[in-house]
Amino acid sequence: MPQLPDHFPSHPARDASLRSLEAVEAGDRDGWLALFADDAVVEDPIGPSPMDPDGRGHHGRDAIAAFYDTVVAPNESVTFTIERSHAAGSEVANVGTISTTLPDGGGTVHTDLVITYRVDDDGRVVALRAYWALDELRFG
Repeated sequence: MPQLPDHFPSHPARDASLRSLEAVEAGDRDGWLALFADDAVVEDPIGPSPMDPDGRGHHGRDAIAAFYDTVVAPNESVTFTIERSHAAGSEVANVGTISTTLPDGGGTVHTDLVITYRVDDDGRVVALRAYWALDELRFG
């Protein structure tokens, strides 16, 4: 279960973001994918990276599934600590840290980030965008 302060009120985008974090922590691929609209985009991180060399994001359910399979699933665990959450309109920006335990004893990586979610009228995620930088990762 993601760690977050008790005072975050319900909001459609915040609620979707929390379901996303919970599904990732639980290793629930199908549950995570079900949160997204068919034409959604995942940019994690935003811009070019080893996970997205073109920096255009992962568009559509198949590309988002491939992202999960190659970036999320191989890890031993992923946990989230959300320190702040700011909701407005159809979006939320969560500020916190992702702690990822790498496979095969590769240690733990801590990623400080801002992660935003935009939802449609049905509460499905249409955009997940994560602001973080490779050169700011912390190992330990």
